[in-house]
Amino acid sequence: MTHSTKSWAVVPAAGVGKRMNADRPKQYLKLSGKTVLEHTLLRLLNAEIFAAIAVAISEEDPYWPELEVSTHEKIITAAGGKERADSVLSALKSIRTLASDNDWVLVHDAARPCITATDIHHLINSLVNDEVGGILALSSHDTLKNVQGNRIVGTLDRSHIWRALTPQMFRYGLLKNAMEAAEGNPAITDEASALELQGLQPKIVEGRPDNIKITRPEDLALAQFYMEHQND
Repeated sequence: MTHSTKSWAVVPAAGVGKRMNADRPKQYLKLSGKTVLEHTLLRLLNAEIFAAIAVAISEEDPYWPELEVSTHEKIITAAGGKERADSVLSALKSIRTLASDNDWVLVHDAARPCITATDIHHLINSLVNDEVGGILALSSHDTLKNVQGNRIVGTLDRSHIWRALTPQMFRYGLLKNAMEAAEGNPAITDEASALELQGLQPKIVEGRPDNIKITRPEDLALAQFYMEHQND
């Protein structure tokens, strides 16, 4: 990475986390003494690679201002949107006067608090000279079924199937243009899918299996277990 090229992080954190059945969004549930979101942001900050981190927060969010990390000098607060893609685009726009088109942006889920500096640097080092960019991902070890209703209609070839993780890393200008072009498209469930709609092929970089996403209540205990056994 050249001295003139900066790295930025974007964290969409406006979700409500309905599947957690909790009294607050999942990013504000407690995990080892801090909220999930605090762990996530501190992990990104501790990687010591980002010029700033843009966090997209819902306008009705009463919890964000209470977090000490919200006032960190490298944290920029952006307006969250209805969907993840809306929040990512809002965060990208919040740094448009700071970032150049050739800078790298790493978009990371608010509910992935177990991300390690090792994986962040591995992703950056793997993609720094790539024309498109790419994502952390895990190959599938399970047998995958194609289902209609509740009946199996086929078995997929798992050798071609990878589970998308985050961060997902792309050039600022390329990502912003792709997200703007895909605005309102429900098929955009991650940043790579927006690039794919542009006819581009993001690269897969194998990540660590402990980089889990908090989705259901039992994930909190698993995340705590991983955090207690991580060394980096």
